[in-house]
Amino acid sequence: MTGMREKTPQEIELIERARNLVPTLKARAAQAERDFKVPVETIAQMQELGLFRALQPKAFGGYEIDLRAFFEIQMTLAEGCMSTAWIYGVIGVHPWQLARYPIEAQRDVWGQDSSTLISSTYMPVAKVTPVEGGYRISGRWGFSSGSEHCEWCLLGGILPPADDMPAEHGTFLLPKSDYRIEHNWDVLGLRGTGSHDIVVEDAFVPAHRVQRTNNWTIEATPGRLINSNPIYAIPFAQVFARAVSTSAIGALQGAINEYCANAAQHIGKHGAKTAEDPMAQTAVADALNTVDSLKLVLMRNYAQLMKLAEAGEYPDVEMRLQYRYQSSYVTNICAEKASELLRNMAASGLYNSNPVARIFRDLHQARGHIANNYMAYGRSYGAVKLGLPNPDPFV
Repeated sequence: MTGMREKTPQEIELIERARNLVPTLKARAAQAERDFKVPVETIAQMQELGLFRALQPKAFGGYEIDLRAFFEIQMTLAEGCMSTAWIYGVIGVHPWQLARYPIEAQRDVWGQDSSTLISSTYMPVAKVTPVEGGYRISGRWGFSSGSEHCEWCLLGGILPPADDMPAEHGTFLLPKSDYRIEHNWDVLGLRGTGSHDIVVEDAFVPAHRVQRTNNWTIEATPGRLINSNPIYAIPFAQVFARAVSTSAIGALQGAINEYCANAAQHIGKHGAKTAEDPMAQTAVADALNTVDSLKLVLMRNYAQLMKLAEAGEYPDVEMRLQYRYQSSYVTNICAEKASELLRNMAASGLYNSNPVARIFRDLHQARGHIANNYMAYGRSYGAVKLGLPNPDPFV
């Protein structure tokens, strides 16, 4: 199965809108990096173009497009600015997750304004106290990408055992009035994502705004009774992990585009043309091959996940671990290929004004996300293939 399929006219239109935005994103990328924030104008344009509605339920004005088309939008945006594509992936997946919550939670967020955006940080650090009607939570979470553009936040914590349910990861949905953003995002790359800390001091979260994150059952994801599109039946980890790795594929393509444009007219200090350098030729061919291979695996995996979702089946543990590993591997290999491109641009490539240098920094930053720790996911997958029990409770 190659994952090749006919896109709908709506998917083609949304991808085209993203493509038309790329020159604007390129022009604003340096500003986003300086400001630690994707420009408000960019978010407004993406809203206007309907991009954040891609995975939103039709019941709340969304498009419910196939995940393969959603990730194509993300890769396209990344050719212009990886920070923008990163927060698009994260914020853009939250409507998909909210669609699985009880309908009351969906109305809480979208009832007045269906364009309302949600940020997140799933670190399981909440101090959780069960109370009548829900929970009280407190804590400090790091890495909430694009949080300044959002009115709600999804926060991670361990739900204590209840009735016959074990302790497990939960996601708590809170309005902006229940948390504060602490601005502390000063990092190597992806600076424009503004992935600041979120602080909560003893907030009440009603039960309908809490989800057992990795529980796939209808009881745990009652929103699927209303939003019955099979996209909402794919396991959470299989969707969110890709949201924080797929922008790397588009960013590497962006680096290739910049590199080719530069090499075509660059002559070094000693008179040598970059385009005629065998190392430059090899580096660009290798990077192109990487982009092509990673896209094929992405499309194949979602074709398989959709097929299972349509049949009402859950992927087995080996498939979940393999796909999770393949997702985590993306930022690592893209960072390596961008490093090769940058090295072949020699000393002139090292100016911060060089877009390839920014992409290099962004890709190396992306490797640091816990979902992109390919060594840990590789070990889990390898352990199961070798007959040992699955060591990863979050897959």
